[in-house]
Amino acid sequence: MMSINTYPYLLNGQWQESSSQETIELVSPYKDEVVGRVQAMSRDEVDEAIHGAKRAQQEWAALPVNKRAELLYAWAEKLEERVDEIGQIIMQEVGKNLNDAKKEVVRTAEIIRYTAEEGIRFNGGFMQGDSFPGGSKNKMAIIKKEALGVVLAISPFNYPVNLAAAKIAPALVTGNAVVFKPATQGAISGIKMVEALHDAGLPKGLLNLVTGRGSVIGDYLTSHPGIDMITFTGGTGTGQHLSQQASMVPVVLELGGKDPALVLEDADLTLAADQIVSGAFSYSGQRCTAIKRVFVLEEQADELVGMLKERVAKLSVGSPEENSFIVPLVDAKTTDYVQGLIDDAVNKKATVVHGNEREGNLIYPTLLDHVTTDMRVAWEEPFGPVLPVIRVKSLDEMIELTNESEFGLQASVFTQNVNSAFTVADKLEVGTVQVNGRTERGPDHFPFIGVKQSGLGVQGIGRSLETMTRDKVTVINL
Repeated sequence: MMSINTYPYLLNGQWQESSSQETIELVSPYKDEVVGRVQAMSRDEVDEAIHGAKRAQQEWAALPVNKRAELLYAWAEKLEERVDEIGQIIMQEVGKNLNDAKKEVVRTAEIIRYTAEEGIRFNGGFMQGDSFPGGSKNKMAIIKKEALGVVLAISPFNYPVNLAAAKIAPALVTGNAVVFKPATQGAISGIKMVEALHDAGLPKGLLNLVTGRGSVIGDYLTSHPGIDMITFTGGTGTGQHLSQQASMVPVVLELGGKDPALVLEDADLTLAADQIVSGAFSYSGQRCTAIKRVFVLEEQADELVGMLKERVAKLSVGSPEENSFIVPLVDAKTTDYVQGLIDDAVNKKATVVHGNEREGNLIYPTLLDHVTTDMRVAWEEPFGPVLPVIRVKSLDEMIELTNESEFGLQASVFTQNVNSAFTVADKLEVGTVQVNGRTERGPDHFPFIGVKQSGLGVQGIGRSLETMTRDKVTVINL
């Protein structure tokens, strides 16, 4: 018998313990206790998971797409029945406040349903030869969309249900099988999400769930010849390593960001301050799309910083169980890193406008002014509740500093001039520019793109269907 806090993995339709007899303890970010244990699988078990998925995939791909969509609709329903249960687990495991944790589960069900609908409408095409010079109208191409095979889906800790389903649902509806590797911190939430899929009627082996130590199974998974595509969300360093491991396999990477807010001369400062604080500090800044630096002209800086300070001071700080806006960070290592960025800036004469207090893994929302480009926090991604304000002399300097970054996920531009918005947007080396709004993912059917060290490939429901299929061309000669 398993203890109540030890969770099995799913292999070919069966929930089971690892033959390694080892487990990994997961500690709550906000209280000093173990929230559960997950299996530390062996390489042999990873082999079984991949081979089992391979066997299940061909039969699944042969089903009509409307039948595949039925599984997703049933999954969404089962998830909605578990909103309270899974929301509690997300909160306990990764420290997200309870309201936001429950919203994540609801949003995930919406993503799964929308993906099912798009999957039913997702088709190939038809081409006629005579549209090319010298071609014949008697030569025609029928272009079908075919599944890639076995998709390895690796999800992050910060959205352990949402960003997992955003990979799994498009893979399944297009006829792929999935090997799902959740982030270790976040694995229980992922297991509970898969329980809902299993209860919805998941065919044996179609999705196998893998948990374990990265040092044992990480590279083995990503370089395994049985994997036909990898979709990963996580840190930039891990993503770079993964892309080197994955030889001749399509890879989609969603990595880090250093998203700036550019506050132009004619910006509505009230709107900008509201959006910047929301974008920077939501879930304590533990989002790749969080606003992580502010560029403002010297002549407006005092007014904007005053408005930011007023808003930051009102943010609730404390336990996720109390639905606090600012909650403890995911672990001590992350907290130490964020504190190190703040300390470096303070030592180099940045002004602490608000915050710079720490209690365990909890860092109070910290607003830094007079941040200069020799400070680490001007360039490095904190993944925590710290917002540096960088005063500049011109719009050109804002654009230059944005583009100097190794990251290129998103940027926010605040202006009341539509011409300025488009002109600046065109010059920024990022995947998405938000005009008069905070940087954020979604709506989930919009393309989601990172350039430079922020990612590779495109996500968003429709684009994910594209990346998880290949064209199969049949040419008819009449």
